[in-house]
Amino acid sequence: MQQFDMIRAQSAGEAVRLGAQGEDGATHPVRFLAGGTTLLDLMKLNVEQPQRVLDINRLPLDKIEQSADGGLKIGALVRNSDLAHHPLVMQRYPVLSQALLSGASAQLRNMATTGGNLLQRTRCVYFRDTAMACNKRQPGSGCSAIGGFNRNLAILGTSDNCIATNPSDMNVALSALEATIHVQGAAGVRSIPIADFYLLPGNTPQRETVLNPGDLVTHVTLAAPIAGAHSTYLKLRDRASYEFALSSAAVIIGVAHGRISHARVALGGVGTRPWRSPEAEAVLMNATANADTFAQAAKAAVGTAVARSENGFKIELVQRCLVHALHTATSPSTASRSA
Repeated sequence: MQQFDMIRAQSAGEAVRLGAQGEDGATHPVRFLAGGTTLLDLMKLNVEQPQRVLDINRLPLDKIEQSADGGLKIGALVRNSDLAHHPLVMQRYPVLSQALLSGASAQLRNMATTGGNLLQRTRCVYFRDTAMACNKRQPGSGCSAIGGFNRNLAILGTSDNCIATNPSDMNVALSALEATIHVQGAAGVRSIPIADFYLLPGNTPQRETVLNPGDLVTHVTLAAPIAGAHSTYLKLRDRASYEFALSSAAVIIGVAHGRISHARVALGGVGTRPWRSPEAEAVLMNATANADTFAQAAKAAVGTAVARSENGFKIELVQRCLVHALHTATSPSTASRSA
């Protein structure tokens, strides 16, 4: 680990101002520190080498509040455990609670934050090993994963420069919920729909979001739940706990008179970003809620999938995952759950 300066930000404005300042145009920007469950790991591996770390934990961004329109405002410093177990989240957004509780361990959830989870970095082994070529870590060096160990990596949204997966469970649920991310930066404040927040790797895999240097995520907002819609989060993995998804699905489904009136589908473990699937949603909308419809939607969801040497099994796995999640969300036993 390299030496760095540690500063405790006293306000969001100070954090933004200091966060936008590199030292003498340094390559490695200032980093914000919240729970530290990703940043500190990467600093120990010398993947991240900030010259300045800004502790933002004392900023007043740790509240969960119901908004006037019936939605929810979630502060960037809300811990994953607190969010998962909050009564409003459990009752009105169970897909989010389920996703959070399926991630990491209880100890990590007690530290990890909403803002930090939004910016969680990939678990690709080549990204985390500075001896290996990785375009995300060092642009232009190549992608060792394409011809190497890629069993856990992406089949959707990939490019010839990067096939790394987004590892978060929370972000998959937030994508299905169409969350809005609120940011304070040097240019002011802005609200970013989660669909526009993450970038595909393309030719610039080192840039994962639309954030600029110094931009601080302050909170996330969710719209009021859709009346009559039900939701679920299903995660498939190699072991039952403390493991990243091979495939996951967050679904929010409304059914009226046997036909689907509302459909939101997002997939995890298979995309270079949390993977919202408008293709699956288009198949589901206004269709009969049955096994044939679910199978067609799952097939549509992987229409653009590209398999590599070791991860082709994910094309079948994610379809089975989505079909099972759709059956669960539309089953009578789920009727007590809202979106």
